[in-house]
Amino acid sequence: MSVTYYVALPFVDSEDGPRPAEAQECPSETMAKMRAEAMSRKQGYIGAVAFKRTGSPNEGQFGAPTILGTYGLVPESLDEL
Repeated sequence: MSVTYYVALPFVDSEDGPRPAEAQECPSETMAKMRAEAMSRKQGYIGAVAFKRTGSPNEGQFGAPTILGTYGLVPESLDEL
């Protein structure tokens, strides 16, 4: 069975550039974008990205993430999502 997860992922500043903080699962694409945008403005975060990923949690296999929106400062490459 295939499931789509919607995620808001904030970033914090580090010596090596933006690094991910704790991701939050969201109930919908719209909520993931709204949450990421709000996170990007929250003190302590420098940016956030909203993305979705579809796959089979039972098999542990997921497709590549689809970026829904980026807000503030995020890494140039989001390949590690």
